[in-house]
Amino acid sequence: MPSPNPDPLSTKVLFITPPFTQLNTPYPATAYLKGFLNTLSVKSNQADLGIEVILALFSKKGLTKVFEIAAQKTDELSDNSARILRMKAAYLQTIGTVIDFLQDKNPTLAYHISEGDFLPEAGRFEQLDDMEWAFGSLGVRDKARYLATLYLEDIGDLITEAVDPHFGFSRYAERLGMSALTFDEMNEALNQPLSLIDSILLELLDEKVQTYQPESVAFSVPFPGNLYGALKCGQYLKEKHPHIKVWMGGGYPNTELRSLKDSRVFDYVDFITLDDGEAPVQLLLEYLDGKIPVSELKRTFVRINGQVEFFNNTAVKDFPQREVGTPDYSDLKLRDYLSVIEVANPMHRLWSDGRWNKLTLAHGCYWGKCTFCDISLDYIGRYEPIQAAMLCDRIEEIMTQTGTNGFHFVDEAAPPALMRDLAIEIIRRGLVVVWWTNIRFESSFTADLCRLLRASGCIAVSGGLEVASDRLLALIKKGVTVAQVAQVTNHFTQSGIMVHAYLMYGYPTQTAQETVDSMEMVRQLFESGVLQSGFWHRFAMTAHSPVGLDPKAFGVQRTELSVGTFANNELEFDDPVGLDHGRFSEGLRKSLFNYMHGVGFDIPLKDWFDTKIPPTSIPKKYIERQIQSESAQSYRDQNRIVWIGAQPELIEADPGLCDLVFSGKKEDFALELPIELGEWVCWLLAKVSYDQALNTLKPIRESYEADLGEFDEMLESEVWEILREHGLLVF
Repeated sequence: MPSPNPDPLSTKVLFITPPFTQLNTPYPATAYLKGFLNTLSVKSNQADLGIEVILALFSKKGLTKVFEIAAQKTDELSDNSARILRMKAAYLQTIGTVIDFLQDKNPTLAYHISEGDFLPEAGRFEQLDDMEWAFGSLGVRDKARYLATLYLEDIGDLITEAVDPHFGFSRYAERLGMSALTFDEMNEALNQPLSLIDSILLELLDEKVQTYQPESVAFSVPFPGNLYGALKCGQYLKEKHPHIKVWMGGGYPNTELRSLKDSRVFDYVDFITLDDGEAPVQLLLEYLDGKIPVSELKRTFVRINGQVEFFNNTAVKDFPQREVGTPDYSDLKLRDYLSVIEVANPMHRLWSDGRWNKLTLAHGCYWGKCTFCDISLDYIGRYEPIQAAMLCDRIEEIMTQTGTNGFHFVDEAAPPALMRDLAIEIIRRGLVVVWWTNIRFESSFTADLCRLLRASGCIAVSGGLEVASDRLLALIKKGVTVAQVAQVTNHFTQSGIMVHAYLMYGYPTQTAQETVDSMEMVRQLFESGVLQSGFWHRFAMTAHSPVGLDPKAFGVQRTELSVGTFANNELEFDDPVGLDHGRFSEGLRKSLFNYMHGVGFDIPLKDWFDTKIPPTSIPKKYIERQIQSESAQSYRDQNRIVWIGAQPELIEADPGLCDLVFSGKKEDFALELPIELGEWVCWLLAKVSYDQALNTLKPIRESYEADLGEFDEMLESEVWEILREHGLLVF
């Protein structure tokens, strides 16, 4: 057993993301914390054991072991798994090249795969009816990625059936961690004989320990499906490397383990931290160095004399966003991630296809009122933006570090004003960035702001429509109306930005009529072309949301259940409406699948369900009318104005006239104007150019009226309309 490395430059902390999260990009928590420790000159390393286990499993060597195990269970296999086993040779022959293709290391294989006779096919391929609607005649690469994804899922089905029932590509043993009131089932699973995946995981873990010789290993556990892997690794470290301290933090502890009482968890880890990791990590390091007592730890669970204790040093404040450093993705094998395609949902494709650098625009949520959300927790409730210039500095640093320019801003809801400033800064610096983020469908997203965001590289937004009912939106305190959502989604769509809506059913006191009406609203949004993607999820009451903290205020009663000693988050409740919301699940799912693909709009809503539903009360053209009824642009002195185009060339023409020649990316266009007006337009576009400080309309109006006449006449002129069309934005 190696001894601790006394070298002060040795690795203090090895941050690990355990299996499994995403195949296409690393989860950002370890990169955030490594970036923070860089600011303290503390050496750390990181690893994503999720992708590394997948690559070891889905290799010729790994699959050989899978088939060996499956061959011992031939009498127990389903027909589908038996077929996969019979095609063993074909899978072993193709697995290496398919993985290379999904890593963009062998792109020409797309032609071979898309022809349809290269990959062995089992049950997942039965869903292939007609792919022309999805990929057309030119989408060779996309079609091949989709087929390769089905191929991997077929193998995954065999692994789940014959090798490890806990396996899942983006989760591992998720069921064991989901709202587990006691630790019993997880503890039992952790003490079973090692599975093939366990063995691969622990072998890779030991390689990291031998390479980095860390003093501590810290596991980020964002989801229930990461918990088993983290604890399995902790179990191994406790047995084989007992000198190493084991930490755990992340989204799962933050929400599920806030009332932790079961001390058995600490057979596998030494410390569990909550919420933002920077301050707790700094104090943990000081404690382990003997500089502070255990009582001065921050938001940290430990076991003392067999009992779980929680220490929260409130005297030490959390670090401001401007001081946490730039996320550091070094150590991660960025070129090894797999770009897969789930064709059914355009936004889900962004999650799974391509590698996205994750970055946060602002800590917490600027709205912070939604009653279903965990707004009582610090990571949402404490809103703190940072300046656009600093964000752009971090973007440039990450682009240099990773060699990629795709960004997913992982905010709860990105603030419109900060998005505006960031977009201008990106354009000002001449950066080529592709990005997407989460928003609220609020009225600040005007048509012009959406055009600005698109010009800076925004390709998609996702937002919570939740329940498309104004009564319920008010109860949820979403701060939007359905009409407003229709107009805002239209602004995004018209600017070329894809829109995804999170949809909810089963909210307290929601009636069958409201569910059906919400479904009709969604149908019309898709039919109008202003919504391109969506996902229905059933409401879950959580312990830290306003509705969970005070359910009576929302007309429901919590079911009295004993509080668990392990995970506590999702709560049971009795709704006086007495509606079985589960009967809507399949109909909502099927209808949405069709709407996303532009079909099924004429099918009566009742035909999507096996049970009787009330007819909708929503007028047929409601969404269309809301879009068309939007008021025209109004201009006020405090409006901001920016020109995102190139500066024109002024060419004198006939006496008293001039031509302003604009060179756009696609074509040139010219304006013939009186010389005085032409000169003023040149002055205007230079003054409000994106490379200048952001201006308001007031000095523009004053300048025009001083020399040329009534500014309102200019605002109604064809010249103004043409300038607006080509990049003069007012918001």
